[in-house]
Amino acid sequence: MSANPGTTAPQQSRTREERSARVAVTVFPLLILAGGAVALFFPAPFTGLSAFVNPALMVIMFGMGLTLTLPDFALVVRQPLPVFLGVVAQFVIMPLLGAGIAWALQLSPELAAGVILVGCAPGGTASNVVTYLAKGNVALSVAMTSVSTLLAPLFTPLLALWLAGRYMAVDAGSMALSIVQIVLIPVVLGLVIRYAVPRLVDRVLPVLPWISVLAITFVVLAVVAGSAAAIVTAGWLILLAVILHNGLGLGLGYGTAKLFRQPIASRRTMAVEVGMQNSGLAAGLAKQYFTPEAALPAAVFSVWHNVSGALMAAFWRSRHSA
Repeated sequence: MSANPGTTAPQQSRTREERSARVAVTVFPLLILAGGAVALFFPAPFTGLSAFVNPALMVIMFGMGLTLTLPDFALVVRQPLPVFLGVVAQFVIMPLLGAGIAWALQLSPELAAGVILVGCAPGGTASNVVTYLAKGNVALSVAMTSVSTLLAPLFTPLLALWLAGRYMAVDAGSMALSIVQIVLIPVVLGLVIRYAVPRLVDRVLPVLPWISVLAITFVVLAVVAGSAAAIVTAGWLILLAVILHNGLGLGLGYGTAKLFRQPIASRRTMAVEVGMQNSGLAAGLAKQYFTPEAALPAAVFSVWHNVSGALMAAFWRSRHSA
């Protein structure tokens, strides 16, 4: 199929990237499910992979940085209210939900800390694609994800210290430094390279969603393999906690946007941004600063929030926007 002669090379690259991203976000839950199942039933070959979890997360965040441009942040200045609402909801609703669910289900200290840490993480890297598929406001989604990610070194450890600290010891200073290394530096480096060699980056943009998919699958493999026995013991309870956390986050995110009279597209965007977490980052931090068991909620969340996000996007896409 020939390209439209009226489109520029960057536009064509962006179109290829979106097409690749649509396929990746559809296949993503299947790959995660397959990876988790293999690690659960045959954990031995993968138990030594935990040392590579953080490098895999750095690859994911570097890829996110490559997809960003400075105009993506312009919405923060032009329309600060929806961005502000989304980021505040992200760092208020999900952490408090995590704490409430941990209390209501009487989770063990390890699982409680893990659920709360998922809630304290920034927006998920797949949220922009799910927003696109759901006919939401993609520019707003990118702005929310970017801002919450850049604020994560400050808010994630502080919220974890406040809410998860009652269950397990939290070294907030070291956690903040880790987030800077895992998240902030790779994202900024990717953004700089995007401007230094834009033509080269445009060529690799269609591949980036698949790199993220494989890297997150790797993280799930490593985390699940390290705690296979614990999953068998408490799997149903973890799944219930994750479904409640994700579902309530989606609903309250949408409700918050509706309360402030945001348009339908922005309501969908805020639902996705609040309900979908960077659970890969939460898994890495939980494994590093808590216990392998504390990383289990994040591993399960990685699967579930992409399944629920894909289903929700399909439902919304089938409806006419108001």
